Amino acid sequence: MTDTTYKRFKNLFSCCILDYSSGLTMFIKFCSSRLEKRLSDKSSNDPTGYMARTLMMMVLLVAAGLTPGTSLANDPFPIKPIKLIVGFAPGGSADTSVRVFQNKMSELLKQPVVIENRPGGGGNVALDALIKSPPDGYTIMFCTMGALSVNQFLTKQSYDPLAEIAPLSLGTVFTNVLVVPTSSDIKTLADYVRKGKNDKPLVSFGSAGIGTVGHLSGEMLKLLAGLSTQHIAYRSGGLATNDVLAGTVSSIFASPPESLVHIEAGKLRPIATTGLQRMEALPNVPTVAESGYPGFEAINWSAFVAPRNTPPHVLRQLNAAIVATLSDSDIQARMKKIGLETMPSTPEETANYIRREANKWGKLIKETGIKAN
Repeated sequence: MTDTTYKRFKNLFSCCILDYSSGLTMFIKFCSSRLEKRLSDKSSNDPTGYMARTLMMMVLLVAAGLTPGTSLANDPFPIKPIKLIVGFAPGGSADTSVRVFQNKMSELLKQPVVIENRPGGGGNVALDALIKSPPDGYTIMFCTMGALSVNQFLTKQSYDPLAEIAPLSLGTVFTNVLVVPTSSDIKTLADYVRKGKNDKPLVSFGSAGIGTVGHLSGEMLKLLAGLSTQHIAYRSGGLATNDVLAGTVSSIFASPPESLVHIEAGKLRPIATTGLQRMEALPNVPTVAESGYPGFEAINWSAFVAPRNTPPHVLRQLNAAIVATLSDSDIQARMKKIGLETMPSTPEETANYIRREANKWGKLIKETGIKAN
């Protein structure tokens, strides 16, 4: 290969990388013609075929850019609907949140955002589906804390969740509220603790699944207060709340979207909240911490994540749309009405938060001996 040919080759290859649509055709035509000549030229001073093999590898490298799931730096994004996976059934806090965000995200991304519910395994079923999706930005997940910072300590997983995802932004944060049916004779946390120690049958508490903050809240109180309460896991917080309303289950550490409407309707009685400060929506309800268990805190949170190896420019566009959605005053007002706050953040901030929470809950799970089954 002469110096002139080599320079033309480099220029065309660079053109293809920098301007995918206009450079690819020119590059492949050039490579094909040079490769054909090289292979047919018996007088070539490249007897080992090194240059020819190198040329072929470059052609294959660029052609790989045509395969599904591969994106070059200037690929337009998005050009089709984006699937947003939720790890719980409709009716829970995660599903309620994304349906508030859905239209604004679609507007900003100029493509429909389609919600897909994949309940099961405390969010693991959905996270597994995300990890196996092409890293092209067209499948993302609104992931709860369980799947990102808890479940790996409860089950034998073949992967570290943080290593398999690309964090986009934190989504929402909220404290849960311990509620009982208004027909219950439990009126305070002291009542709950007394009955939780002595009553037969056992006082039960439902949750959206093993490893969710509703479950961990109950287990934390059980440890600190010496209770004998029984945990009952459901596929969503909405289903668990329905059984509390029906009197089948004694209580639930419920999310605000699942509980406030029933509290306002007089069907559920709030006993205590799980944050360090009282909930704005329930200012007269004490925290567990101020009711005799200092330092008790169980915060529920969620985050937007994409598969690992999603191209940086796609991550930036998704982060920008998510942050703008979470920062929208109308969205924030709507979330506050259901007891949630938005948490727009950078991917780096999101990754650090996930890591800190994993350390916290991993320690609790080890201390309490919580098992997946």
